[in-house]
Order: sequence, then structure tokens, then C-alpha cells
Amino acid sequence: MIPRIQKRGQRTLGLLYYLYGPGKYEEHTDPHLVASWDGNAPDPGRDQGATLKQLQQLLDQPLENIDAAERPTKHVWHLSVRNAAEDRILSDEEWGDIARRMVAAAGIDDPEQGAGCRWAAVRHAEDHIHIVATLVREDGYKPDLDHDAARVQAQARTLEAELGLRRLNKGDGTAARRPTSAERHKAERQGRVRTAREELRETVRRAVAGARSEDEFFDRLAAAGLLIRKRTAPSGDVLGYKVALPDDRNKDGEPVFYPGARLAPDLSLPRIRERWSADAYAEHSSPAPGPASRGVPGSPAGARRRAASAVWQAVLVIEDGQDPVAAAHIAAAGEVLDALAKTSAAHTRRELREAAFVFERASRSHVRAERGHDRALRQAARDLVHGGPALGRGEDGATTAMAIDMLFFLITAAGHWHAKKGHAQQAAAARQAAEHLRAAYQAAAAQPLGALFQRGRRLGRPLLNRQTQVLREALPALAKQVLAEPGWYALAATLADAEAAGHDPAALLADAAGRRELGTADSVSDVLVWRLRRSADLPADTSEAIPVTATAEAPARRTTGRASRRPEARRGRS
Repeated sequence: MIPRIQKRGQRTLGLLYYLYGPGKYEEHTDPHLVASWDGNAPDPGRDQGATLKQLQQLLDQPLENIDAAERPTKHVWHLSVRNAAEDRILSDEEWGDIARRMVAAAGIDDPEQGAGCRWAAVRHAEDHIHIVATLVREDGYKPDLDHDAARVQAQARTLEAELGLRRLNKGDGTAARRPTSAERHKAERQGRVRTAREELRETVRRAVAGARSEDEFFDRLAAAGLLIRKRTAPSGDVLGYKVALPDDRNKDGEPVFYPGARLAPDLSLPRIRERWSADAYAEHSSPAPGPASRGVPGSPAGARRRAASAVWQAVLVIEDGQDPVAAAHIAAAGEVLDALAKTSAAHTRRELREAAFVFERASRSHVRAERGHDRALRQAARDLVHGGPALGRGEDGATTAMAIDMLFFLITAAGHWHAKKGHAQQAAAARQAAEHLRAAYQAAAAQPLGALFQRGRRLGRPLLNRQTQVLREALPALAKQVLAEPGWYALAATLADAEAAGHDPAALLADAAGRRELGTADSVSDVLVWRLRRSADLPADTSEAIPVTATAEAPARRTTGRASRRPEARRGRS
């Protein structure tokens, strides 16, 4: 149940014409009253002798009891209450009771005192009602409506439980501002999938992802085609900014600008600057990053590998770190998602974009992020942006699948963290983002895993038996499940590649399985493939893999080169 208080107005009759009319954005069917302040208000929808003018005069009559100078400029209070599409259809009596409880919760009416403002509830569709009220009582008293939105939301949660309706999660005040009904209708008229506010929020988020300075941030906004206005002090210092879409205009033909803080609480310029200042501090106080992994520096594939490693480390921080540090990593995970969605191939971009869009709600809570600790993730986002678009084939496509696989576990860990803190909306957003990541992963992983599967099927029987024995020794509790999965052959090929590269496959496998939970994985073997190929620095695209012959014997392990990167030496870095 979604109660939404609309902007206050000054024309009761105009609103009644709309509520009883045919509908401007949706069809109004059988408009009629379901409740009113005294239960006796005339109903122009069902009573042929009643008129809209009569109802308006009765609603506004208390205004005549006070001096014109004391009358509120905007005296019309308007609340809509809508149920979810899957909810049962409520009767008029049930909607009438909902209306009475809503006006009481808001402070419009006080049934126990027998005093209140005049109001009426109109139903013109099966799933919602509108309540219109005059904000002056008959004795001239004007109600205190501070926090009326919070009170009707709380009442909605109670009604959902009592009436067996879909129960929405309680917010904590950290969500981005929702588009207004006018913005939604404008987007529909313009053929936009999302409102201008939502498009701007997404574009600004992407511009922030991995940015290191104010100049870089504003350059990215300009490159994205946004109109930008900066608010400056007399000294010339920039105090804030607002942005607009070039084709989003008001009735006068002027661009409609939105300040950053109106897009999302963490997109105000002061909040964005916190990331840059923390990055600068972390750069001088934290140890140097580890050695680079496989991939051409600055390439999309190399950026994805480094992102996968940073994400892998962040999961442990979220699971075991202090709350402000975990909150910083969760916020930075949103930057990595934005950067990956911006630079991935078309067949994964839509689901990645949706994942980033819904995860935005999970990136904020009342736990204030302690920035600076998230430097590795922010650098990963920067690398992805500067690495540029991936073509979706070869190493680019395979490393995209690797990065998505790691991100799935990071987003899942974020959802568990929020759930433990009681952040219901954020936990739900993380779960929804994880589902989009599942879909993106399936699209990205199909080709590289298919190639690995075929290589595994072609392994000679002695070599395949050896990898089966490795699996049973390293993961006795999971071996039966993994061997029954279609992905086993891809894992067998990966174990053979790791062995040929000089690693101890049993130790590598045990290390990969023991570091994070596997219960949320659709395929344990798929997850282990990417964990092994990342930790052993193996090619993600098997066209570059070390060839394994059908009769190859295990090579003597090297004492230099890759042998120095055996899992025992890498355990601290994952």
C-alpha cells in the first residue's frame, strides 16, 4: 500500500473535476465517495441530484468562518492511497475505513475528539482512492501537519498487516527522492523509460564512479551531454551544482534543472567531495597495490580482472569489518556496478544497468560510510571507465563473466549486512540487484564456459581421473555435487590448466572453496572456475589457455615464475 501526499492546492473544485472526470492519465471508472468527514456528504457520482459544486462548497465552508487574511494560501490537502497490483480487490467499506484511518493518522481528523477538518474520499478505480481535505476546521483551527507523510506511511504498514496486503518495507529516510506523478506522466508523454530525474541520477552516478577530482567529475557530466549550472561563492569557489537533460523543458521552453542533492542524498557536491578527499588521504597512507594481474594495462580485460580481485577482497571486509568501513565498501560497490554497466557489451549491458539502478538504494543507510578504506573498489571503477567498452568476446567477455561472478557475491554479502542491521529496503534492493546480476552472468558466461566445457570433455581419461581425485581430496563434502553438475568439465579443464601452469591444484581448489560461502551459487563448479582462474592468474578466455593433451602427465612444478604464486604464498591476498 503506497500513500502519497500530493502538493497542496487552492482549487478544491478543480481537483474534484479531475477525480470525478474521465481521467487524464488513466481511465476513471465509476467515480464515487466511499467515506467523508460526517458520512453524509453528497456524492455526485452516485446521486443524480448532487453536484461537484455542492460538494466543493461543503468542503470549503470552514474557510468562510475566518477572516480572508487568515485563510491559508493553499488549503487543499490531497492524498492518494494505492494498493499493489497483486493485492486483492478491496470493498468500498474497506476503502472507507482506510480513508478514515489515514486522515486520523495525518492529523486531518480526530474521531475521538469529534473535531477535525472536512474531507472526502473518492474511489474511481479498483486499486486506489483519493482523499481531498480542507485545511481549516469549523472553529477556525488549522491542523499541525508536520511529519504527516511519515504518519500515513506508518498507518499503511499497519493496514497491510491487518488486511493481508503486500507488505512494503519501511524506509529510513535515506532513499533518493521519488519522481512526482507529474514527472512520471511527462516521461510517458515523451516516450521515456525513466523520468528525467531518474536518468539524471543514473548519469551523475556514473560520472562520480572512480572520479578523482571536481574537474574530472564535471568533465564527465559535460561529456554525457548534460546541461550544468554551478553555484559559486563571491570568492569563486564552487558551492554546488545542478544538471538538466537538454530535451527536458518546462512549459516556457526552459531546461528543468535538478540540484545534486535532489537526485540523491549522496550526490550533493559536499558528499561527493568526501570521496575525493578520502581517496587522497588513502593514497598517501595505505600500502602500495600488489602486482598487476594478467591483461594489457589499461585494457578492458585487465580492468575487469583487477575489479574482480578488488571485489573478492571487499566481500571479506563486508562480512567481518567494522560497520562504517563495510558501509564504505557497499557504497563503492555501486560505483563498480555503474562503471561495469557503462563499459560492458550490449548483451550484458541492460541487466547490468538494471542491477546498478536498483542497487543504488542499497548504497546508503544511516551507517555513515568511512571513506578511504574503499580505495581499491573506487580504483577498480576508475580502471573500468578508463579501460573503455568491452567488445564482449574473447578475454573481454570472459573477464566480464569473472567480474560479474565476483560482484554477485559482493552484492549478496551487502544484502546480508543490511538485513542484519534491519535495513529492509536496502536488503530488498540488494536481492533484486543480485537477480539482475544472475541474468547478466548467464549472458556473459555462456560462451567462455561452453568452450571450457568442450575442452574438459576432450581431456584424456587418465588426466580427467586425476582431476576427479583432486576434487575429492580437496572438497570431500562437495565432490559429489560438483561431479553431477554440467560445469564439472569446465572445472576439470581449469584444474588441468592450473596444474600445467605450475600450481598445486588441490591446494588451489581448497583455498578457493574455503574463502567464501557457496550456498547462494546456482552452480558451484562455475563459481570455482572463476575463482581459480582469477587466483591462479589463468587466461579467462580459453583460446589463450595452456594446451592440455589427452595423455599429458603432470609437469614438474617450477621453482620460479608462476611457481612463486602458489596458493600458500598468496593466501593473504586471495
